Amino acid sequence: MLENLFASKTKKLVHKWEKEHQEIVVLATKVIQHYSKHEYKKAKSYLVKLNNIAVDHVMDEDIQFFKLLHDKAKNDSKTAQMVKEFTNSFRNTKVTLMNFLHKYTKDDIELDDEFFETFNKIVEVLGQRIEFEENNLYAKLREL
Repeated sequence: MLENLFASKTKKLVHKWEKEHQEIVVLATKVIQHYSKHEYKKAKSYLVKLNNIAVDHVMDEDIQFFKLLHDKAKNDSKTAQMVKEFTNSFRNTKVTLMNFLHKYTKDDIELDDEFFETFNKIVEVLGQRIEFEENNLYAKLREL
């Protein structure tokens, strides 16, 4: 507890993002579980929650990574390069995710087989991105 009280701002931010990753994984799992049981209303409600957390998370990361590049990481070229590579490589995936969630969280759009197939692919890619983020980028950011 005391360790967290005195943790750097960057470490606290990384901890917050890791907790959000856990929430994203839980919500994605619930969407899949309820869709698989043909409980489409419940699946959609979890999808809406997932959308809210994911959008906030991605926007917060974008803003904070930009700040880090201009503040702390500017003196550490390796970290700066890692942040730049991460944000550039995730750009297309992020746009695809946001468009997908925007489409399927609308009240008048039903969750269908196309949704489920695409959602599973997106979840797989996001899982890989989360793992990469936490094992590489976040680990480096904790050192700042």
